[in-house]
Amino acid sequence: MTNVRWGTATARGVLAATILGSGMVFLDGTVVNIALPRIGEEFDASVSGLQWILDSYLLTLAALVMVAGSLGDRYGRRKLFQIGVVWFGVSSVLCGVAPNTEMLVAARALQGIGGALLTPGSLAIIQSAFVREDRARAIGAWSGLSGLAGAIGPLLGGLLVQAWSWRLAFLINVPVGLAVLWLTRKYVPESCDNTMDGHLDVWGSVLGALGLAGLTAALVEAPGRGVGDPLVVSVVVLGVVAMTAFVVSQRRQRNPLVPPDIFANRTFMIANLLTFVVYAALSGLMMLFVMQLQVSLNYTPTLAGLASLPIPVLMLVLSARSGKLAQRFGPRPLLVAGPILIAVGMVMLTRVTPGASYLLTVLPAVVVFGFGLTAVVAPVTATVLASAEDRHAGVASGVNNAIARTGSLLAVAVLPAAAGLSGESYTDPVALTAGWQAAMWICAGLCVMGGLLALGIRNDVLAPVPEPVSEAPAAGDCLHCGFTAPPTHLSGRAVSSVGR
Repeated sequence: MTNVRWGTATARGVLAATILGSGMVFLDGTVVNIALPRIGEEFDASVSGLQWILDSYLLTLAALVMVAGSLGDRYGRRKLFQIGVVWFGVSSVLCGVAPNTEMLVAARALQGIGGALLTPGSLAIIQSAFVREDRARAIGAWSGLSGLAGAIGPLLGGLLVQAWSWRLAFLINVPVGLAVLWLTRKYVPESCDNTMDGHLDVWGSVLGALGLAGLTAALVEAPGRGVGDPLVVSVVVLGVVAMTAFVVSQRRQRNPLVPPDIFANRTFMIANLLTFVVYAALSGLMMLFVMQLQVSLNYTPTLAGLASLPIPVLMLVLSARSGKLAQRFGPRPLLVAGPILIAVGMVMLTRVTPGASYLLTVLPAVVVFGFGLTAVVAPVTATVLASAEDRHAGVASGVNNAIARTGSLLAVAVLPAAAGLSGESYTDPVALTAGWQAAMWICAGLCVMGGLLALGIRNDVLAPVPEPVSEAPAAGDCLHCGFTAPPTHLSGRAVSSVGR
């Protein structure tokens, strides 16, 4: 399983398949934002309807991403990844032909399920396919290029909407999905956790999905309805009860959906806490940045999308190098310095007020922020996966994705109110600027907290491990999960490098 080396044709194929697959998910998380006005005009949709076009996707994605990671470990990561790509493509067609708001919301929920199936699988495939010494670099490339898809979402959405219709923002996933399926079949090896046996933990799957769905729905609905609203209270209770029952059931199961032992690793826990606070801060910034530029600085939507272009460019150029540096010197220095550098960029962004120059004010802050983000994303992802056993790659990726999504949802739900933004204040440049500045200080504080948390991360977590000495396999033994193999005659060293 772990015999793919950086720079080979297979490595390029694996990266292309996983990056394009997860890139579709990240792209559809942002590309729809720019299309909402046209969708609302065509369907005569209410504000609530437009919110649910966004939230139904996030709800199912956040609720199922952790469960999907575990399913990949059990049944095959490539297999589940392919199912996710097909599901995402079909649901994208349903989105593209939706005749009304209700059908679009339902199709978006289905799209989120497909995204949940393929997102943790893309990282788990990289973790299981690449040799250990190349994983951080591969994850860096995945982080930079997948993040680029999300970052260009608003710009691409604007171009597609202007070219023909908002429906193109969904239909474009069909040719991309077909390319992903071809690359996956050609280059991606199958892998799974061979130690999993017995029946699927259906009860745990239901409880985990219900718990995350309840808590996510509460985060989505609380800002508009109020914390005391009966619906909000009900879904909070549902989420807490289901998650509590989920934790209890996982501790008692012989083959749990999410093995509790992965949480016993201190580095795994700290890296996920860092993910939570930093991704909450990032989502808060990205939600308000484009709005501040348009409302307070009078940028057009296209210019507002272009203003943050240096961020994905930096990630594209430097993410693989960031992963390689983390492999060489350990992840701790980058994970301490990166969030603090992000915080500095956010403090600099408080100067983005009416009349501010792009070249003298906006661009320097965006560049500093981009360097900090590049230092964090690949190393923290590699650290999470490396601190769990290889056989748990899918569930570790699923847990990390669920935590990142929860942090993002929490920021979107809580940050505006915490910064004093409510009602019609979004349309008032003075009120929005005051809220923007307060939000950036809050987000900067979260990032500093993340940098301090990183001090507790083991710095040798990405270091190569000594190769175990093992005997050559007997004739007919299979070296790959789920496949039969002809008799093999490999040296012990070769076998151990394949099976690491």
